Amino acid sequence: MKKIFILLFSLTLSFFLCQKVELKKVTDSSQIFKGEIAGVPITMQLHFAGIADCSLYQYFVDGWYYYDKYQKKIPLTGVYDYGKLSLYNFGAQQKINSKIFKEKITSPQTVEKTNEIAQLLTPKEYISFNQDETKENTIQGNIYLDKKTYPARLFTSNDMIYRYNNYLILPNNKKINTFDFINQYGGNELISYTSGENRNRVLLYFEHSSNLNACGRCGASEGEKGYRVLYFTKDWNYKNYEKFLIESCLDNIYNVTKTKSKDRKTIQYKIGKSDTAPAYTLTIDLENASVIKSK
Repeated sequence: MKKIFILLFSLTLSFFLCQKVELKKVTDSSQIFKGEIAGVPITMQLHFAGIADCSLYQYFVDGWYYYDKYQKKIPLTGVYDYGKLSLYNFGAQQKINSKIFKEKITSPQTVEKTNEIAQLLTPKEYISFNQDETKENTIQGNIYLDKKTYPARLFTSNDMIYRYNNYLILPNNKKINTFDFINQYGGNELISYTSGENRNRVLLYFEHSSNLNACGRCGASEGEKGYRVLYFTKDWNYKNYEKFLIESCLDNIYNVTKTKSKDRKTIQYKIGKSDTAPAYTLTIDLENASVIKSK
């Protein structure tokens, strides 16, 4: 009987351990891409090399690429601009011209003239990718070499180099990244999670910038704050999420009163009327990973 009890306890403990949910934050400043140039397989690595002015949508990148067959690294420098990658190899003058190139790009206006500035430095190779030209998780582009143009592509749907990754480690050996299905801002904290017969829930609290462009609208504000409830199937396949703001520059939400229950199991927020929405109340159930919105 004692052995049976120990066995049942071990199985129960293993089940609950397998049901554990974790959140891990990883900020990437470097990416490795696979792709092709004129149908020939390549590998490319790019890393963040500083912002041009005040926007994390526009920044310098350095790195290299090589043809997989030969694996001889060809150095690159360039600019990431809202999903567009402009990359240059200046041959024997790579180090000197890369420095000059970056010194001439100091504002959003000069970022717009990236290729014009680079061409004055006579690049040996110019590679361009545009995230707007994405087909079946592949970003299309071109390489300009020896006065000829060849098609190029990266096997990804997002060529952003600097990334705020928030990985949710889920039961059944599953992992998802909020960067891929919520937004690029990160800033999530795991509050609680619950499992039901038909579906599972995860409650996140978030604080993040309103705008990755510090010079743009709400870029220098206190940002966006609130909760998200993520819904999953009983097998922990992601379905959808709901967002509940408690403070926002973008939606002008600031008139907020916060009250904690005596048992600290719930938090209530009374949100005053804003320019975009009537007043409402949010009740956060911390134990049951749920949020109720009422008038």
